[in-house]
Amino acid sequence: MIIPGFLIAIATFPGVIVHEAAHFWMCRLRRIAVLDVCYFRIGDPCGYVIHEQTDDFTSSFLIATGPFFVNSLLCILICFPVVAPMRLFRSTEPWTYVILYLGISIGMHAFPSTADAKGLWNSCRLATSRGNIWAMISYPLVVLIFVANILSIVWFDYLYGLAIGLWLPDALMTKLIE
Repeated sequence: MIIPGFLIAIATFPGVIVHEAAHFWMCRLRRIAVLDVCYFRIGDPCGYVIHEQTDDFTSSFLIATGPFFVNSLLCILICFPVVAPMRLFRSTEPWTYVILYLGISIGMHAFPSTADAKGLWNSCRLATSRGNIWAMISYPLVVLIFVANILSIVWFDYLYGLAIGLWLPDALMTKLIE
């Protein structure tokens, strides 16, 4: 089923906001000036952080991949406390679905955008030319980001959110119960 991107962004706006906040936080962490930020809007892109350019590969890497780590961690932290009672006590209170929606919408926006991947690719190229081993090692990750963006056409981002928000906590709970 093909649904326009702006409708998905509207339906999963918490994930968009956290994604952009993660970029912003990484800029602050690395002391990279933020020139403009939009946490959510109806349009393409549905959010953005414009920051000063940097030649520091570590900063470029953290800014580009920050949403993956922040959104993934938040998805797990939000969903696990809800999945546990659902699994252990068969609790299906209406609020549990609201929290699961929040966690999964955050998780499904974990992957850096194609624009983030392009910026990271250019940063890898520059840093590799300077002999940075971490940049050389990062190329496969950048390729995976591009692949994940292509696979979003078949709902890969949603499946990722489900995997870390529902299936991972459920698998952990199954192990704990056994």
